[in-house]
Amino acid sequence: MDPRCNVNSFYPGLNWSDTEGRSIQAHGGGILYNCGIYYWYGENKDSETYRVGEITDWECWRSDVTGVSCYSSSDLIHWKNEGIVLEAVRDDPSHDLHTSKVVERPKVIYNEKTNKYVMWMHIDTMHYDYAAVGVAISDNPTGPFKYLRSFRPNNCDSRDMTVFKDDDGEAYLFYSSEMNKTMHITPLSEDYLGVGDHFSQVFVGQSREAPAVFKHKMKYCMITSGCTGWEANEAQYAVAESIYGPWTVKGSLCTGENSARTFGTQGTYVFPIIGKQDACIFMADLWKKQDLRESRYIWLPVRFKGDSISVGWMGKWNLSVFD
Repeated sequence: MDPRCNVNSFYPGLNWSDTEGRSIQAHGGGILYNCGIYYWYGENKDSETYRVGEITDWECWRSDVTGVSCYSSSDLIHWKNEGIVLEAVRDDPSHDLHTSKVVERPKVIYNEKTNKYVMWMHIDTMHYDYAAVGVAISDNPTGPFKYLRSFRPNNCDSRDMTVFKDDDGEAYLFYSSEMNKTMHITPLSEDYLGVGDHFSQVFVGQSREAPAVFKHKMKYCMITSGCTGWEANEAQYAVAESIYGPWTVKGSLCTGENSARTFGTQGTYVFPIIGKQDACIFMADLWKKQDLRESRYIWLPVRFKGDSISVGWMGKWNLSVFD
């Protein structure tokens, strides 16, 4: 743990450690709340970073797939390492989870009808030309997860993605499609293992990625980034009264110094604090493209004012800001 940190506060951008003192590896992650415990899932990037040299139109820095990590906490400060809950595959180069492939942005939701925990993720080749989603299931939030398959939702390419579970139990997949030009929204099947046969196109031609979707006072909110590879850009947010839209882009999410670059980060998820009103946390990754295992996490409180939301920089904070 960074010596500037203590155990009672968030220190965005510093090195966060688990309860055993090891750096947390949960990049591009998301949060599941279940029975009083928060579970943080993310990409374990604890391997060497290298650049894919044959890709010349953008800086394709990557690390071999290690798997999806899970950490658990009752207070969001002390995180127990639950291990790698979806393991990489080392002996089959054709497998979606082979170390040479791409496994990004894992998100887990719970299905009350099947009593299964369902993980969705972006699956790709190292050249990013497969552009699919992958699905895995488990009987327990801490796994192990059994990988089921990958596919292109509605026969459309899918890169940055997230899943959102609504208050009524219906769940949806949001994914950047049409070569990242347009965002698609499609319902998940009743068991959360597939998608419906229809989808909505939003932000058409606007090249938005890294969707983070949540709900506040019966309105849907979505935070996205622009498409600039590993380089940070301005996060924007949009609101809608229906999950399929129309979505109204409201503008920049962040305020203050370096807000035009989202404080140097890219968003990955927004989640509510259980038991507190109007309390949500914006999760983002401070990517270190040439050493991905050393990428940091920036969590900041979301501020609400009418239909407007904002995120301002705080170098140190705790949950009392929501009191």
